[in-house]
Amino acid sequence: MAFGFEVTARDRRSQARLGLLKTSHGEVATPAFMPVGTRGVVKTLAPEEVWGLGYRMVLANAYHLYLRPGHETIRRLGGLHRFMNWPGAILTDSGGFQVFSLTRLRKVTDEGVIFQSHIDGSSHLFTPELCMEVQEAIGSDVIMCLDDLTGYPVSWEEARAASERTTAWARRCREAKKGVDPGLFAIVQGSVFSDLRRQSAESLTSLDFDGYAIGGLSVGEPRQTMVEMIEATAPLLPESRPRYVMGVGTPQDIVDAVRLGVDLFDCVLPTRNARNGTLFTSVGSVNIRNARHKDDAGPVDPACSCLLCSAYSRSYLRHLFLEREIYGHRLATMHNLSYYGRMMAEIRSAIRENRLLDYAVTLSTDTEEPDD
Repeated sequence: MAFGFEVTARDRRSQARLGLLKTSHGEVATPAFMPVGTRGVVKTLAPEEVWGLGYRMVLANAYHLYLRPGHETIRRLGGLHRFMNWPGAILTDSGGFQVFSLTRLRKVTDEGVIFQSHIDGSSHLFTPELCMEVQEAIGSDVIMCLDDLTGYPVSWEEARAASERTTAWARRCREAKKGVDPGLFAIVQGSVFSDLRRQSAESLTSLDFDGYAIGGLSVGEPRQTMVEMIEATAPLLPESRPRYVMGVGTPQDIVDAVRLGVDLFDCVLPTRNARNGTLFTSVGSVNIRNARHKDDAGPVDPACSCLLCSAYSRSYLRHLFLEREIYGHRLATMHNLSYYGRMMAEIRSAIRENRLLDYAVTLSTDTEEPDD
């Protein structure tokens, strides 16, 4: 099946929409959240378990897979789907954020990014052309253009230079891409400057990509500023193409972005928080390490039917975390991804029934603080 996207319904009280993302590895109902499987695995879970939780698309990272085991190795072994035994769709991040995080180990030029491997210190030049070669070799269903993002705070001049470089690289990515599939997404940059976001969006949409991402957010800016940048950018992107906000992932952030017309999300938050003992529930987040859970025989969330909540107590999960047992990490990860999967299904139902704004106010943002 060739890559495609169609909007199937709209919420009459907001900009939210339902959609269907079509890929060679199946269809994905949107709005959708993609669990992060950076190195070809969602940490602590088998692909079959992720599939069983209802997910039909995951994110992997071209930078990490390029360094190890290498894209040619993955190609020889039949592509990433076979390599990791994942039957659904895969989106690969170009690695722009990972290279950005290597502040002391990288140098950005118009040609590309020169960086040292965090694994062995070897030197590499990652260009838009190599970025396309790696992702097509991997066999992703959706690939991302290489982008140049900035941190926060940043000057307008620095943000403009990075945004213009991102557009130039996107043009080179489009020219270097060889196959009809996969879908190719460009990334709108511009930091917290709405005029730069507009310029970036206008330049990229003129090149007619298969989808568009809003990048460079959730890098330290105030949450309200992040929402404002999504609100300023989303309407500039084509109605007929999927819109993806990269790396934004608290439940409230997702609902706000859906309200503004965004279709796709990824974030390490649910899986990383799970491994740190923080669980999302229908009444707010729970810090399972807290002493208050020592004798609690109840489930983490009575409203959840995941393996953790249907078979184990808060007391038992706390015991696993205090003993540093890996099974605790697995159960917590299953739970948090179950919560996110259920939340996305509820969001889609709310859009279908024109009650997304009502649903948004019921979403609990309470956070359980650590014991003193």
